[in-house]
Amino acid sequence: MRPLWRFLPFLRPFRVPLIAANLLAIVTASTAIAIPLVIARVIDGPIARRDFAGLLVPVGLVFLLGSLESFGMWGRRWLVSKPAVTFETTMRAKLFAKLQALSIGRHDGWQSGQLLSRAIDDLVVMGQFVAFVGPFLIVNSVIMPTGLIVLFAMNWQVGLIFTVTSLPLTLFCARFVRRFETASRRSQDQSGDLATIAQESAQGVRVLKALGRGRFFGARFTALSRELQRTEMVKVRLDATLWAALVTLPTISIALSLGVGGYAVVQGSMTMGTLVASIALATFLQWPIIWLGFLLAELFEARTAADRFWEIIDTPLDITDPPKPAVLPAALRGELVIDGVRFAYPVTGDGQEKAVLEGVSLRIRPGETVALVGATGSGKTALLELIPRLHDVTDGSITIDGIDIATLRLAELRRVVTVAFEEPVLFSASVRENVALGDPHATDDDVRQALDIAQASEFVDALPWGLDTRIGEQGMSLSGGQRQRLALARAVLTGDTEATGRIMVLDDPLSALDVETEERVQERLRSVLSGATTLLVAHRPSTAALADRVALLVDGRIVAEGPHEKLLRTSSHYRELMGGQA
Repeated sequence: MRPLWRFLPFLRPFRVPLIAANLLAIVTASTAIAIPLVIARVIDGPIARRDFAGLLVPVGLVFLLGSLESFGMWGRRWLVSKPAVTFETTMRAKLFAKLQALSIGRHDGWQSGQLLSRAIDDLVVMGQFVAFVGPFLIVNSVIMPTGLIVLFAMNWQVGLIFTVTSLPLTLFCARFVRRFETASRRSQDQSGDLATIAQESAQGVRVLKALGRGRFFGARFTALSRELQRTEMVKVRLDATLWAALVTLPTISIALSLGVGGYAVVQGSMTMGTLVASIALATFLQWPIIWLGFLLAELFEARTAADRFWEIIDTPLDITDPPKPAVLPAALRGELVIDGVRFAYPVTGDGQEKAVLEGVSLRIRPGETVALVGATGSGKTALLELIPRLHDVTDGSITIDGIDIATLRLAELRRVVTVAFEEPVLFSASVRENVALGDPHATDDDVRQALDIAQASEFVDALPWGLDTRIGEQGMSLSGGQRQRLALARAVLTGDTEATGRIMVLDDPLSALDVETEERVQERLRSVLSGATTLLVAHRPSTAALADRVALLVDGRIVAEGPHEKLLRTSSHYRELMGGQA
């Protein structure tokens, strides 16, 4: 149960309303215990004496107790509503913040559907636990012993019968706990897998339709749905068995109590009022036992959700701010030095390390543009991702103006390093919000200047609402070239596009453009790149020619450097990569 206890510090700000809500719930349940006591007095008193006037006070007392019970139920719900909703929102924000802080490598190890399931479904379960399940587990743990004491005090025979018939539930619940907890974890993991398939199918619907593989993915979705159905049916059968036992055993105890108590009344050793009150109290006490099944099921759901939540929160951060961060100079020159860098992806399950870069060294002078050229899999993208510390180097160092980037705060590093990836990532937001994502203070003029540099102004103005047009998930309503130009505009956007000291990291930003558009973008990019230190991946000769120098990367090593024209003359491997376009 430890994962659930770990949430207590986050509930501490709400301890007053939560304690008050629990006290109200206990008071509410206590009124239900007090009412049978009043009934016993009424039956053995005014009713036995046929004294109608004597009924007025007890009836008024029962009415008062009922009103108190009604107020307590309303008050408990009112008091617990805000803490429960706030707790759920806070934990969801905490989970999202942790996901943003985790390295790319950690994200690669999780399916997106699993993360979605934990951030949404699991935290709904936790909110229900705070609002209902947790408080009623506390209330029942107080009311059950209290009710039993009162029942024994009223009639020890009925109390003994009720206790003895309830004991088997303890052993039954212990067995139920183990089996339901296992099924609950399996169910929540399968829900995450199902969400992953649904998300991937929705995002890749064009590919599935084009390849005619919709039925194949539909079959996979159905198979996973049936696995989840089987797991849910296991939970249902366990829950149904528990409920059957929880309902049957207390009912048997009431039947036995009625028989024993009726015999005692006939023999004169028990009054009719005591018998009726005892049966009424025993009937009330069966409900906490019956609800125990529901509460236990929800408890184990919450425990599983808590386990899955803390699995992410407890994941160590691989890339963090240093304890004593260095500070970049105010007048940043923008010299980027990659010195003896080696990079390997995390060790795989078989203990093998996947090395991508081996001893890469490259110096890019302030304001210089260097193109990185290499075959697929040579490590170009991996090298680019090391500069904003999306990954950390395994060996070696990367410095900006002589300062190791590992000694900088991530926010400061990423403020001066601008990145544009080959695969443009756009969000379900307006054109303005997508382009200004890296600079929330950018004005419309800044956005339009960046769009103009990326040769995107014309098609943006043609959209129904211009800059305010929402482009949809992943920008799939746009062409590949349009998406890439918006991503490029986002990369070049800054308060001053002529500012020096910036470092731009561009992963083949023009690959989806036609030749004519590429020429126009290159012409505008020259003015931007002249003031920034730029490392860009190039696959086309025209993009490589945009750079001052070209670095040729082969199997994770730089084997040649020089101007585009020189490498064409001196490197057969470079000529081969450039192909007929050279």
